[in-house]
Amino acid sequence: MTTLKNPVLMATIGAAQGLRGEVRVRSFTDEPAALGDYGNLHSEDGRVFEILEVREAKNVVIVRFRGINDRTAAEALNGLELFIERDNLPDDDLEEDEFFYADLEGLEAVDGAGKSYGSVTGVFDFGAGDLLELKGPGRRPVLIPFTEWSVLEIDLEAGKLLVDPVAAGLVDDKDEGIGKSFPTKRK
Repeated sequence: MTTLKNPVLMATIGAAQGLRGEVRVRSFTDEPAALGDYGNLHSEDGRVFEILEVREAKNVVIVRFRGINDRTAAEALNGLELFIERDNLPDDDLEEDEFFYADLEGLEAVDGAGKSYGSVTGVFDFGAGDLLELKGPGRRPVLIPFTEWSVLEIDLEAGKLLVDPVAAGLVDDKDEGIGKSFPTKRK
C-alpha cells in the first residue's frame, strides 16, 4: 500500500463509459487531457492507477486504466478521488506569480499589523470563485474570497498570506457599516 507524503488531488472518477472499462473523469489539471502526464495516480486506500488512454469529452475526460477491463470494474470506481505526490508537479512551468493551490495549504493568513487569522486548510471552488478556508486554534473555520482584494500577497517561502481583513470579511468596517444587522419588524 502506497501512502503519499504530500498528496495533491488531480481528479475524481465519475460514471462508467461504455462496456470496455472506461470511466468519465473530472480532471483538475489546467489541460484536462494532460492528466496522464503526471505519472500514476493514487487513491486514498493505496491503490495505484496507470492511465492507458485519455480522450476529451464535453465536460470531462474519458480514461481507460490498466486492469479495469469491463463496465462492472469501472462502475466500482465511481466517486474515487485520485492523487499524485506534490513533488511530481512541474515547478519549472510556473511563472513567478503562479503557484499550485496545494502550496497554499498550511500558509498563515496575517494582516498588515501581523495579526494572525489562522492557516489555510483548504481551497474550494463552488462555482462563484475560489475560496480559502482558514482555521485557527480555538476558532471555527471561515471561508474568505481568494481575490486580489482580500489576499494581497502570497509569500510561499515565509509561509504567509497577507490579507486585507475587511475585504476578506474577517472584520467589520465600522465606517462602511458592513456586517451591521438589519432592523427587524416586531409584531
